[in-house]
Amino acid sequence: MLIRALDFLLNTFLGTFAGALVLRFLLQLLRAPARHPLAPFLSALTDWVVRPARRVIPGLWGLDLATLVAAWATEALLLAVSLWLWGADPGPAVGAAAVAVLLAALVALLRLAVYLVMGATILQAVLSWTGGDYHPMTPVLSALTRPFLEPLRRRIPPIGNVDISPAFLVIACQLLVMLLAGLQANLGAGG
Repeated sequence: MLIRALDFLLNTFLGTFAGALVLRFLLQLLRAPARHPLAPFLSALTDWVVRPARRVIPGLWGLDLATLVAAWATEALLLAVSLWLWGADPGPAVGAAAVAVLLAALVALLRLAVYLVMGATILQAVLSWTGGDYHPMTPVLSALTRPFLEPLRRRIPPIGNVDISPAFLVIACQLLVMLLAGLQANLGAGG
């Protein structure tokens, strides 16, 4: 029971922190408006790791690699400690186990990013039904979903003036999450 509680707390705190780092990276990558409501929150939550990491890890092609590497390290730590809590013993294959954890952490980051896009899509659809075009989060949600929805909107016509492309994006995201979960389980560090 104690191990389950510790694992829950670990996943809650480190998982949320990794999610904040991934969201920060995605918002920068997708050029979300700089003055969105999440900016001060994400900065306050993650700057203590991102700022020092930027001194060591330079950006590349406009990408904030320090944030991405910090998210990856957080996920790897989460997986490694979780495996240790549950008594996983790599034995003499410590190197192979470390590589598996690093790969599983990378897959976990991809899953997290897909979950964030899926959540933004659902929230954006709900806001559009309730007249939320003027909601402060609308530009942020639009920045997160536009690169994925635009190709679908070009191919899927509205039905009765209702844009159903968000439903197709959510379905695609869910299928991708299932695929990534299977891949992560095959790496031996499922989550």
